[in-house]
Amino acid sequence: MAINAVLLAVIIMLGLSLARVHVVLSLLIGALAGGLIAGLGITDTLNAFQEGIRNGAQIALSYALLGAFAVAIAHSGLPQSLAGSVIKRIDAGGTSGMIKYMLFAGLITMSCFSQNLIPIHIAFIPLLVPPLLLAFNRMHIDRRLIACLLTFGLVTTYMFIPYGFGDIYLNQIMLKNVGEAGIDIANISVVKAMAIPALGMLIGLLVAVFISYRKPRVYQQIAIDQQAHDAVVEGDALSKTAAGAQSQSKLKTLVALAAIVTAFVVQLYTDSLLLGSMFGFGVFMATGVVKWRDADGVFNDGIKLMAMIGFIMITAQGFAEVMKATGEIAPLIDGATNLFAGNKAIAAFVMLGIGLVVTMGIGSSFSTIPIIAAIYVPLCISLGFSPLATVAIIGTAGALGDAGSPASDSTLGPTSGLNIDGQHDHIKDSVVPTFLHYNIPLLAFGWIAAMVL
Repeated sequence: MAINAVLLAVIIMLGLSLARVHVVLSLLIGALAGGLIAGLGITDTLNAFQEGIRNGAQIALSYALLGAFAVAIAHSGLPQSLAGSVIKRIDAGGTSGMIKYMLFAGLITMSCFSQNLIPIHIAFIPLLVPPLLLAFNRMHIDRRLIACLLTFGLVTTYMFIPYGFGDIYLNQIMLKNVGEAGIDIANISVVKAMAIPALGMLIGLLVAVFISYRKPRVYQQIAIDQQAHDAVVEGDALSKTAAGAQSQSKLKTLVALAAIVTAFVVQLYTDSLLLGSMFGFGVFMATGVVKWRDADGVFNDGIKLMAMIGFIMITAQGFAEVMKATGEIAPLIDGATNLFAGNKAIAAFVMLGIGLVVTMGIGSSFSTIPIIAAIYVPLCISLGFSPLATVAIIGTAGALGDAGSPASDSTLGPTSGLNIDGQHDHIKDSVVPTFLHYNIPLLAFGWIAAMVL
């Protein structure tokens, strides 16, 4: 295990990321190192990497359309309206403590809805969060806490609620692979299986809110904050002087809601975020909220909004393909099984730990499940784990590492909104805090689930 190519590649990638090498370069260097250590050679390693990039083309297009849909939502004025109401309440001398916790609840709710109800994934973050930075700064809220709030909603909902992204992760991927590996899934409740691991995520959130980041943290009030404030004041003044402004705003809000519902329904019936985003964007164009002459500009803004995240995700697909091509994921798991000696407690812990390593490297829980399920299911059966415990182990092993991975959209998304003024470091302020507050309790509570179910 000490010289396993996959393990070493992940360590190299994480080490470079912590040393503040760009995530794309870290993924590329880690992939090259893993391929060479496994004996693939430069040519085969690059071929595998390029094959992974080609497989990531749909991801890139989906993220581009998600970005365009999110920018169109911004044209409706919903994010600005929310930020404006918060800032005006602060200016009016509202109770900062109450406003703060209302903000926290709103961010968690929105991040949860983005996974299960309104399928825009992380595209809402760079539109909703930057207008709120002025409010965060005035209340001296630690942005590491905001990253934890957002990541909680992005991860916990898909690993616990079988709807939207949760339906894809829990039913279409996890249960499907578990069933194909030899377990009868007819009477398995994924909610029951994942309830204890989800409780671990909740405890990590509470620790972040009330212990780790409860102290004030001061950020510089740079130009973007003043611009945000001026926009809110100017918008308020215009709303008082323009006779039709209020009705026009209500119309755009209704259109935005109609577009969101349309995107949700299309995604529900086609299982395609790409089509859902496209139809949602089409509603904005058809109603004139996004003018035909402005459509190209809005679409380009959406691509720019999600370009970096999409590019990192594509590179992560290349990294994942190289890891698969090494053929050393199975030996890594087999080597770990030699440590079990028939001990269920040790076996559960090691299986969860391997899941953490694999997901940290790939950056996607959804891609980890097919890799580990075929190996974990026979192993769990031989060790005497119940079907429910087996599902809990595999579901938790897949989710472990999503929070806290430099290449995960669950950390890239929060950074895209919080670092708009250059005061939020991706690794130190998003990756490390979410890793500590979610992976550690998820590992512990996933192990408890394996033992008691």
